[in-house]
Amino acid sequence: MHQVDYMAVADKVMEQIRKGAFLTVQAGDALNVMTIGWASVGFLWGRPMFTVMVRNSRYTYKIIEKSTEFTVSIPLTDMSRQLEFCGTKSGKSHDKFKECELEIYPGKKVRTPVLDIAGIHYECKIVYKSAINPAALAESYKSLYPNKDYHTIYYGEIADCYSTVDEK
Repeated sequence: MHQVDYMAVADKVMEQIRKGAFLTVQAGDALNVMTIGWASVGFLWGRPMFTVMVRNSRYTYKIIEKSTEFTVSIPLTDMSRQLEFCGTKSGKSHDKFKECELEIYPGKKVRTPVLDIAGIHYECKIVYKSAINPAALAESYKSLYPNKDYHTIYYGEIADCYSTVDEK
């Protein structure tokens, strides 16, 4: 495990997010992982930031609303089976960690655990959240919400960023 500059790996991270990444959230005893495909890495309010979107109807939403942090794991090996499962099954009725054989380890800077996978990992502290306002959403994006199942956007200040893969 070694530290990486969050912006130095941003291109690699954004390329993988299009294929899927893992968002892990915890509040008390409630723990869940879900697949994300929409996110961004950047610099806001003078701080490194990772933004994630969670639909308000998701089990993950109920947990992250009670939390102050999250972790994101960007797989650098083929995890398409696990990404598919975690993106289509609810943690309310499935133990995704067990069913996908996903191990976790404690976060270094946050209480939320991190997936024990070969990848790039972000530990984030939520500094702001914003529910999507359908009235303010551009018409061209409204078709992404045919069921009016909008997201809340969570802005996480990056507390730590590291890789568990040795670059050759």
